Amino acid sequence: MELTINLKIGQIVKSKKGRDKNRVFVISRILDERYVLICDGDLRKLNTPKKKKVKHLMIYNTVLTEFAEKLKSNENLDDAFLRRILEPFAQNSKNVSEEMEVE
Repeated sequence: MELTINLKIGQIVKSKKGRDKNRVFVISRILDERYVLICDGDLRKLNTPKKKKVKHLMIYNTVLTEFAEKLKSNENLDDAFLRRILEPFAQNSKNVSEEMEVE
């Protein structure tokens, strides 16, 4: 019995597995209950998102509604905007992992 997670477009996630491990992304599309498309505007651009298994993601409660609304209406959405809104989450993620390594 698998726990169903209520995913949303614009939700912040962090990769737990793969070469993109510990990177912060945003969900750009939900394919089904097992797969989503994620992007970060840097390694994974908006026009070439990464297909990722949900079980390989740490899912945060934060949803970037501004991103989701812009994605839905296709307005002023580019990789620079995505990097800018993800930056605080990426910085916070690096600080947490650095603190864990020190201890």
